[in-house]
Amino acid sequence: MNIPHQFDAIRPFEPEELPKVFNRILDSEQFRLVLTHLYPHIPIDIIAKQILSCKTNLEFQQKMAYPFLDNLLRKAAKSCDIDIRSIDNKHRYTFVSNHRDIVLDSAFLCKLLMDNGFQTTCEIAIGDNLLSLPWVKDLVRINKSFIVERSLSMREKLLSSKRLAEYMHFVIQEKHDNVWIAQREGRAKDSDDRTSESILKMMSMGGEGSIVERLTQLHIVPMTISYEYDPCDYLKAAEFQLKRDNPDWKKGPQDDIISMQTGIMGYKGHVHYHCSPCIDEYLQTLDPEMPKNELYATIVRHIDREIHRHYRLFPNNYIAHDLLTGKDEQTAHYQPAEKVNFERYLAEQLEKITVPQPDIAFLRERILTMYANPLRNYWAACK
Repeated sequence: MNIPHQFDAIRPFEPEELPKVFNRILDSEQFRLVLTHLYPHIPIDIIAKQILSCKTNLEFQQKMAYPFLDNLLRKAAKSCDIDIRSIDNKHRYTFVSNHRDIVLDSAFLCKLLMDNGFQTTCEIAIGDNLLSLPWVKDLVRINKSFIVERSLSMREKLLSSKRLAEYMHFVIQEKHDNVWIAQREGRAKDSDDRTSESILKMMSMGGEGSIVERLTQLHIVPMTISYEYDPCDYLKAAEFQLKRDNPDWKKGPQDDIISMQTGIMGYKGHVHYHCSPCIDEYLQTLDPEMPKNELYATIVRHIDREIHRHYRLFPNNYIAHDLLTGKDEQTAHYQPAEKVNFERYLAEQLEKITVPQPDIAFLRERILTMYANPLRNYWAACK
């Protein structure tokens, strides 16, 4: 495919580029060390041969990523499924979802699309703040990721956003692939999932016509990701205290690596993805004369409502709400034993927190809020 050179710095690698990139990452001692950790019983030469045999990015996902994710889910989850009844697996979409896990949100989606009859997976938006190691940057671009550039000047950010939007339109219209992008930059640490208007404004910088026409060309599908247990809940709570105690505190590169490792390997319980209907028809109902800011805000509210009303709610969500309020209002949704188990889990997660002078009451409230907020948003969306 003839891909415009303007996308070269951000797009995934093309099939003809893969052999050179495979050899480059296999020369990395760090990457080989990661492989021996992930596949402890398979000789590195066998793994390398399997990687080198992949002719396309999709084949890499099928041969390398899919078996890893399948094995991971058997160890670290009770189930992982998706409801795609509202969309057509023969069409291509831009999935806009809440953001629970740095790595697995898009990885599980790719696996689930394969499981549900899609002939392709999706290209994945990933921030360059996570790509400080050269072999990691290579690996994600092999795995169909395109790069969102951060930490730019205002002028550079404008140019970068336009290029990013044009690339997303190119993926949908010319490459006939799907796209995944989080509803906001970074994860909602308290699970109060809200779509950033800046994401929609960026998307509408590509394509042709009015704002509504440009967004319609992307075939946006709001998608809800629900975890029974968030392995990173205690790390997120620790961040809340560190920021509370020192407003200037900022995460370092090692913090992201720890979050990625914890999120991948930690126990998740049940994981559920839900695709709401594509918003194309909804967009056509909007007043074309609506002021820009009001238009973006209206579309954002629709996406949020769709995401919120399709959470898969678990006993933990109801228990957390009751523990926060100090009332037993939701006992119809859980058993006493489930409450005991969740309180034990909560105590174990709090013990893992290593911040100086841990404020246990504050940290406990933060974790409970993470589990209660999906329920609160669900109630508000269903009113």
